[in-house]
Amino acid sequence: MSLFIANAHAQAAGDAPQGGDLFQIAFLIGLFVLFYFIAIRPQRKRQKEHTEMVSALSKGDEVVTSSGILGKISSLDDNYIVLTVSDKVELKFQRVHIHAVLPKGTLKSIG
Repeated sequence: MSLFIANAHAQAAGDAPQGGDLFQIAFLIGLFVLFYFIAIRPQRKRQKEHTEMVSALSKGDEVVTSSGILGKISSLDDNYIVLTVSDKVELKFQRVHIHAVLPKGTLKSIG
């Protein structure tokens, strides 16, 4: 026997409590349901709204891109749009990078 360290003695192992498996399964299901309503469902709703907004774009709409560039749509096809950002300056973007559609006249009031 050491003077500074006490001897450790093992205790007999007890039986595991009964009914813990059902509680764990219910807890995991509840956690998944909570995660669905907090994270997955709102993200799908935003994604659906963005898809509808992008599909409704038309020539002449004033938009802002995800990088913050403001412009007026001069032409568009299935995947790309051409924005007129200034006199004789046109930029080509993918449609999915349109962040928002601005009200008519916004570009004139800003510049």
